[in-house]
Amino acid sequence: MGEEQTYTITELAREFDITPRAIRFYEDQGLLTPARSGRARVYTKADRTRLKLTLRGKRLGLSLAEVGELLDMYGGVRNTAPQLERFLSVLAARRAAMEQQRLDIEAVLLEIDMLEQQCHALLGHNAEGAAAARAELVRRIDRAGVD
Repeated sequence: MGEEQTYTITELAREFDITPRAIRFYEDQGLLTPARSGRARVYTKADRTRLKLTLRGKRLGLSLAEVGELLDMYGGVRNTAPQLERFLSVLAARRAAMEQQRLDIEAVLLEIDMLEQQCHALLGHNAEGAAAARAELVRRIDRAGVD
């Protein structure tokens, strides 16, 4: 049986497009615990997975404490019902926030579409088309204010 594959901090930083300083920060926060070979950090596949989950959790908008809970669950350290229930509520809150952001983004994209139509109509000296696009934009903004 061969030795387990290991990674240097530079390799992980390059793979995940982050700085070695960011990786050292996650280590300082207790999210990663690489072995040492002299002064050099030696990361295992499990460390690489923990880093990947840390970055995924951050992308989801989780706090580092919440990421720590996620990592503990991944490692089988904290799988009690109360902890799982609490983490489910954290995930539900993030889902609700992300869904609201998606609705907000979709509304802004529609407004951009209307503004583009209005600009194209004005550039084409199409006052009627510009007025129609402006009226549609105003209607959408007014309707969004009611929601």
